[in-house]
Amino acid sequence: MSAENLYYKYSDFLKKHYHTKVYKLPVNLPVTCPNRIVGSGCTFCSESGTGFEAMSSSVSVREQLEKTREYIRKRYKAEKFIAYFQNYTNTFMPLDRFSEYIRSAADVEDIVEIDISTRPDCIREDYLDMLSDFREASGIEIGIELGLQTANYHTLERIRRGHGLAEYMDSCLRIKAHDFLLCTHVILNLPGDDLSDVIETSRIVSVLQNDLVKIHSLYIARGTDMGKDYENGLLDVCSKEDYFLRLQSFLENLHPNIGVERLFSRIPETDSLFCNWQTSWWKLQKEFTEHMAAAGSFQGKAFHYTNGPALKYFDE
Repeated sequence: MSAENLYYKYSDFLKKHYHTKVYKLPVNLPVTCPNRIVGSGCTFCSESGTGFEAMSSSVSVREQLEKTREYIRKRYKAEKFIAYFQNYTNTFMPLDRFSEYIRSAADVEDIVEIDISTRPDCIREDYLDMLSDFREASGIEIGIELGLQTANYHTLERIRRGHGLAEYMDSCLRIKAHDFLLCTHVILNLPGDDLSDVIETSRIVSVLQNDLVKIHSLYIARGTDMGKDYENGLLDVCSKEDYFLRLQSFLENLHPNIGVERLFSRIPETDSLFCNWQTSWWKLQKEFTEHMAAAGSFQGKAFHYTNGPALKYFDE
């Protein structure tokens, strides 16, 4: 198998779904996270969240989308776009206000999908019903991205996620009942997780019928609790070789029809204490795909754990 076909790339997923080149346009909303209301947030999350690729949340949704759209259109010749509500927890607001933001994104030309990044404990039926009505009226697809990070609920507690595995499962079932696109974010080398946790995370993401997965390598941001532990020598990050093994195992156990958005994290160097073993993500991606090809590995290679696999003993 060639390095080009080792896993189902997000770009190929979009081309199959929309039959044209589609790009995401990040949007920052003036929101926060319930984890920051009741505590100090996840141990790995910085004050700025993950919205460093987007404009300021003080800029209107329409202006953010239109300015970024024109830049992407000129640079990449894209024809259609996804409005990506990226930073923090984008359903953590009153329903009427959330609805206004969704509708403002729909007013921008050539938006074919709205993606909403949120948490498993911030999914509720009335919000999903509103999105269903909006999709029916506008014809614009809805995607929901859930931050799970790991299926190890002990690790979820240690990193102060503020939710467990049950909330994730519940939100996935509700999202898929509305037939929205579902994407889960995972971090494959969190402190306390091992290879078995990575494999189980891949399997749970698969059986809960995710359409997409976004894979992150752990980065350690300045000013975070995890960053303080790292600076004080209380936290070790796994080696690049170990991460490659985890990533390979995750992909091998992943349903072959799940699109993969990324394999490594991306963060400005000025904001991080550690990221990607001080190597650019694209160099790591090239090295990893060469590693997979040499090992005869590919997405879905180990996807044979569903539909009563133990009953094979009775087959002729």
